[in-house]
Amino acid sequence: MASLTEAAVSTRGFLIGGKWYEEGTPHEVLSPYDHSVVSRTWMATRQHAEKAVAASIAAFGTTRRLPAFERQRVLRAIAQGIVARKEEFAHMICLEAGKPIKVARTEVDRAVFTFQVAAEESTRQYGEYLPLDWQEYTAGRWSIVKRFPIGPILGITPFNFPLNLVAHKVAPAIACGCPMVLKPAPQTPMCSLMLGEVVQQAGWPDGGLNVILLSNDDTSTLVEDDRLKMVSFTGSAPVGWSIKSRSGRKKVALELGGNAGVIVHSDTDLAYAAERCVVGGYTYAGQTCISVQRILVERTVYGKFTELLVAGVQKLRSGDPLEESTDLGPLIREADAIRAADWVQEAVAKGARLLCGGNRKGPFLEPTVLTNTQPDMKVNCKELFAPVVTVEPYDQFEEALRRINDSDYGLQAGIFTRDAKRIFQAYDELEVGGVMAGEVPSFRVDHMPYGGVKDSGLGREGLRYAMEDMTEPRILAMNLR
Repeated sequence: MASLTEAAVSTRGFLIGGKWYEEGTPHEVLSPYDHSVVSRTWMATRQHAEKAVAASIAAFGTTRRLPAFERQRVLRAIAQGIVARKEEFAHMICLEAGKPIKVARTEVDRAVFTFQVAAEESTRQYGEYLPLDWQEYTAGRWSIVKRFPIGPILGITPFNFPLNLVAHKVAPAIACGCPMVLKPAPQTPMCSLMLGEVVQQAGWPDGGLNVILLSNDDTSTLVEDDRLKMVSFTGSAPVGWSIKSRSGRKKVALELGGNAGVIVHSDTDLAYAAERCVVGGYTYAGQTCISVQRILVERTVYGKFTELLVAGVQKLRSGDPLEESTDLGPLIREADAIRAADWVQEAVAKGARLLCGGNRKGPFLEPTVLTNTQPDMKVNCKELFAPVVTVEPYDQFEEALRRINDSDYGLQAGIFTRDAKRIFQAYDELEVGGVMAGEVPSFRVDHMPYGGVKDSGLGREGLRYAMEDMTEPRILAMNLR
């Protein structure tokens, strides 16, 4: 496999109103692995942002009137277009995001599935018949309720899933007839631009998808622009809640961070639970919102589980993300690796114990397991977004539930037990958007309702659920007297 420095540099402009522009400020994307230039594009200006909004408004006159079969045709064509370029997309994810190539291929497969599900859901936007003759003076009256697209949407996406999290905004918007102005992460813009090509080739109307890289200040003008009817944001909690405070009358959907917890009870298959926690805690070096961060294990099996966990972690291989055998690549920036390593050392200085890992070399942080930590340590109460997991014992199941809830976040949680009563108790009591029974919190199928509570966000993604936010009900009341 060629090294990153030997890879061809991809260059693309940005997309507005069906036209590609090579204007504004040149923008180079550097590999997180070796800091080589892997792609080039342009940072658009505020004037370009205005053009993108105008193009979306103009396109809405067309997209809102497209019949379901036509929207479905476009979405199926997009899915096929991604399949045709699967290795190209995977390679770009690997280069820009530092994601191991085998994990990048999985992301491409998920994006295909996301558009396929959206194609099906585009024909399932059902309404209802509502009788109104419930009182004497309303005899002869009835109504129907139908959902209509709300209008142009602003989508803001993160670096960590530069194709599939983009798909989770673009696909439902197309499915319900809403144009979009898409602002990808500056670390990973090329997959969004490539997707723009695929969407354009699939026949979506010009201006229906505009893809532009913008500065934070110019993005803020779009957040505050009332002509855009919704902002759908995935990223950090501070930025997300700031966006909500400045978004005016528009709808807001926020998919933010987490410090996901797992409960491992003594009646479960410990080997399987440990295996899944290794996958959930260290895939893509822990840079996912639902990466396993806190593991609570019933004390009677804590020692055995911890042995299995550490043994699994120590088998992971870090290295060049283009190598098929690599399990962990670099963090997206060396500064993030430094921060995470500092948090680990701060915990150790306060009494935590390293079971493995903890060392940093450039943007790489060894896969790390900590124990003897306290709830108020940053490795527990903050979002690590790094290959670090804490593991602690508990005595009573109710205690474990309380400790999972003792967090500003509430995205997803996992529970390993064979006791159905405990599963439903956890489902009733855990303050999260989703409980995964017999699984880690990093489990997600792309048509699930996905999102959180507390600082983890507002609203739900997952095609049908996102489409509900991107449409609004309208009633037609009939008087036939």
